[in-house]
Parts: sequence; C-alpha cells; structure tokens
Amino acid sequence: MRRIAASAVVALGALGGLLSGVAAADRDTADAARVDWAAGWVIAGGTGLADRHAPSPAVALGTSRRGAEDAARRRIAQALGALPLAAGGTLSDRLRDAAVKAGVDAAVEAAIPVAAEPETDGSWHVTLAVPLEALRLALAAPRPLAAAGDRGPATIVVDGVAARPAIGWTVAGIPAATLWVKDVPAWARGAPRVTARSARAGAIDADLASATPATLFVIVAKR
Repeated sequence: MRRIAASAVVALGALGGLLSGVAAADRDTADAARVDWAAGWVIAGGTGLADRHAPSPAVALGTSRRGAEDAARRRIAQALGALPLAAGGTLSDRLRDAAVKAGVDAAVEAAIPVAAEPETDGSWHVTLAVPLEALRLALAAPRPLAAAGDRGPATIVVDGVAARPAIGWTVAGIPAATLWVKDVPAWARGAPRVTARSARAGAIDADLASATPATLFVIVAKR
C-alpha cells in the first residue's frame, strides 16, 4: 500500500508539473504581441512574479506590476519591426533613423494599460497597447495646424479599398490616422462615406472635399 501511495504522489506531482507547464505555455501564447488594425493598436501581455522575500503580497504588488509592464513592453517592441509600411518595406527599415527609433521607443514606453489583474500571491498580469497612430507619428514630422483650425469631419468611412493594412497610408493625399475594418463599427455608421478609386504606392485615391489631417479614416477593405 505504501508503495502504491508513493507512486500516486509522484504521479500527481508529475501531472501537476505538466499542467503548470501547459498553463504557462497557454499564457505565453495569449500574451504574444498581436496587431489589431481595427482597434488601431499593437497589444501584448506580461506577467510580473511576486518577490518571495517581500514581507507581504501587498508589498510585492508594487515591484511585480512594474515587471509585468516591462515584459509586455518587451513583447511589443520585439514585434514592431515586422509591421508593414504602406509605401513598402517594414518598420524595421526605418528604425535605422535615430529620430524615428527614438519616437518609436517613446511610444512603447508610453504604452497604455488596457487590463491589469493582481494575483493573491502578489503577482500581476498586465496587458498593454501601443497605438498604431503613435507609430505613424514617429515616422513623420509634426504637422502644421491650419490658421482656421481643424474644421473637417472627425471621421470618414472609405469603402472598397483594395489594399492591405499598413502604417502610413494617405487618403486623397492626406496623411492621417486610419483604422482597417471588415464592417463599419456602430460608432462610425453616421459618418460621411466615400468609395476609393484606387490604392497603390501608399496612397488611397478618393473624392474628399472637406477632410483634414485630423480626420480619422475608417478603411473598409474589399473582401
């Protein structure tokens, strides 16, 4: 009986270790950096383990939160180089420029927390997002503000775009923020709509009379 019991304990311990490893692998997969062109961000998660020498889990939460955010930022930073640029190439091609790299690094450092979950042992799990618009701005010079201000529509929906999502598309010659969607979101259904004539070499051609660089273009790609 003792041998059977000992074997059972060993088996349970091995199973527990296996399940823990599977859970960790699942968390790593879920935390991997991913691009959401419809939401307009690059998002990743990170876990900060509690300091076992901390006097209490409450004290450990301070340092583990920073560790979780740093882990998420590292995942995001490692993924950014592969992002496509509208005019061709990838973001990594532009990171050789010190000013561009500094702008991208600043965007990563300022990543926005979109979820934060404290654990009972003092650990944290955090999800951070870097707006794609912050990356686009890192690639461009600051835009001048027109004397009359930005008086155009806040949002315009552009239908029928035969192109893939990328950073830096212009719409009717306007360098502006874009979101790439399959279906127009509810909040944009009342916005003016136009149909694209063409999309090539980083430029979407459309008939726009009143848009400004402050306009958000909701791009509906052809299915």
